[in-house]
Amino acid sequence: MNIQIFGKSKCFDTKKAQRYFKERGVQVQYIDLGKKAMSRGELTSVLSAVGGLEAIMDSKAPGAELVRYLAYEEDKLEKLLDDPRLLKTPIVRNGRQATLGFSPDTWKTWD
Repeated sequence: MNIQIFGKSKCFDTKKAQRYFKERGVQVQYIDLGKKAMSRGELTSVLSAVGGLEAIMDSKAPGAELVRYLAYEEDKLEKLLDDPRLLKTPIVRNGRQATLGFSPDTWKTWD
C-alpha cells in the first residue's frame, strides 16, 4: 500500500486517519494542506475516485458558497487548487483509490 493522507492540522478526522494506519503498522505520507496544496494531477485523480467537485468541497468552509456560483468546472477546480481550505478532509489515497473523511470500512478492503 502507498497511502497518502491530505489533511488539515486541526482536523480531528485527519488525526483519526493517521492513528488508524499507525496502529496497523502502515507507513503513510502526510501532506498538510495548510502548508502545501494538492497538485492538479492529484486533485483530478481524487475527483475521479470520489465523484466530482461537489463531493470533495467542504460546504462549511469560508468561501464555499462563492465557488458553487462559478459557472465553469475549470474555474471551480482552480479555486480548489488555490484554496485547500475548501476541501473536505482527510483525503486518503491509495494509488487511484481515494476516500473523503474517516472511512475505515473502505480502508480495510485496500490491499
